[in-house]
Amino acid sequence: MARPITMPPGLAAANLPLGRDPASVRRRLIAMEQLLEGLFVIPGINRRVGLDFVLGLIPVAGDALAAALGGWLVWEARNLGMSKASLLRMTGRVGFDALLGLVPFVGDAADLYYRSNTRNLKRILRHLDKHHPATVTVEG
Repeated sequence: MARPITMPPGLAAANLPLGRDPASVRRRLIAMEQLLEGLFVIPGINRRVGLDFVLGLIPVAGDALAAALGGWLVWEARNLGMSKASLLRMTGRVGFDALLGLVPFVGDAADLYYRSNTRNLKRILRHLDKHHPATVTVEG
């Protein structure tokens, strides 16, 4: 007989932003952007970097995976009903970042300064603030 799967304390299903409601999507997108762009600080230059930068150090496959993760943000934006023009612009940012990533050293430098995921998140948050104002959170 199989044992039931239980979640660790403090990680209840209610705490995970898995819902389709705009508030859950907002929390999930912010967490993904933080993972991709702001996981840790590089000492010396004091710049926040994340998984996008780390994956960019792996030739081709790392850039492809980083682009796929950035594409997930665009997919979530599509599910929120954002306009095709916005989705096209966001896809262009992810594609531009992926193309730059194919060029050795240039792509790594671009990940430090051209934060396509942060730019896309800002666009999505503006959409959420306009069309789902109840999801706005005040950080204090």
